[in-house]
Amino acid sequence: MDFAPHQEHASIRDAITKICSHFDDAYWLERDRVGGFPHELHRALADGGWLGICLPPEYGGGGLGITEATVMMQTIAQSGAGLSGASAVHMNIFGLQPVAVFGTEEQKRRMLPPLIQGKEKACFAVTEPNTGLNTTRLKTRAERAGDHYILSGQKVWISTAQVADKMLILARTTPIEECKKPTFGLSLFYTDLDRRFVEVREIDKMGRKAVDSNQVFIDGLRVPVEDRIGEEGRGFEYILHGMNPERVLIAGEAVGLGRKALEVAVQYAKEREVFDRPIGKNQGIQHPLAQSWMELEAAELMAMRAAWKYDHKLECGADANAAKYLAAEAGFNACQRAMATLGGFGYAKEYHVERYLREIMIPRIAPISPQLIMCFIAEKVLGLPKSY
Repeated sequence: MDFAPHQEHASIRDAITKICSHFDDAYWLERDRVGGFPHELHRALADGGWLGICLPPEYGGGGLGITEATVMMQTIAQSGAGLSGASAVHMNIFGLQPVAVFGTEEQKRRMLPPLIQGKEKACFAVTEPNTGLNTTRLKTRAERAGDHYILSGQKVWISTAQVADKMLILARTTPIEECKKPTFGLSLFYTDLDRRFVEVREIDKMGRKAVDSNQVFIDGLRVPVEDRIGEEGRGFEYILHGMNPERVLIAGEAVGLGRKALEVAVQYAKEREVFDRPIGKNQGIQHPLAQSWMELEAAELMAMRAAWKYDHKLECGADANAAKYLAAEAGFNACQRAMATLGGFGYAKEYHVERYLREIMIPRIAPISPQLIMCFIAEKVLGLPKSY
């Protein structure tokens, strides 16, 4: 076991920090006020070759692992871009892992390069209004009609659907009543988001205004058979391949945002004087910030262990879920403590801490709730009976 600094990781941090330095606090404050996808950041990362960091090099990717991608995403969030910046490229990193792993050679050559080059944007369409995390019960149907499928249904909380050209979508091709297991009969497609048959309605939400979240209504979307990833009916199996990396990346982003909040709080505690002394001299200020440093360090270690296991093709479900849980809690605590440290100024938009606090709520509730993570750990790790 080696905890020595990794030169490649340091190089990634330096390169991403340099790119993100062109998008300062004023940029993100404006994006938070008026919205609008951060196309400039997306383009800068694409031009630097970063959008395909963990996709195969033969299709233009970087050929690195989820470990390196986690370092990248943590750095974006920690730059002050927070979840607004990280979510702008999040889908590129984990979303097409099922294509890279289970797609045909023709599909990889057709689907991966445009995403890596930043010529296309994609959204991830799985969650539905009436099924939530119970993915096997989703209602979106894909009915075979010759060389096409006809898709109809609804999706919700679909990020970047306002700007996406493509979507990775999970739909039921065989009624659940006809399947031996609920996980059978779901198929995965990567196809055009054809707005003649897909209506996208943006959800007005608490934070991360720069990256849209949406309800999506699909009515008679024709999807060519060649846009189906892998075998019909095995989509649930394929989509799981992208879920563990997503949890790890979210963990990295939560750690990054928590560290940014901690950095702001520490600097303020050094400079702010009350009763003729810096408030950082008081243990009531010091101790919560010190606690956040420890929590964030621990969460990062779990995230990196989960990423390492994934990259080495080891079972990482428990680690990935634990990393997401611990990082979300550590990040939330750091943002909350930063708000308390700044007091009234923490409530002011010009200090950005209130934005960090709003954005850190995302890793706490998505892509999986903390309660379901605890259920997973209880059942799969501790051997307790399934509770749901």
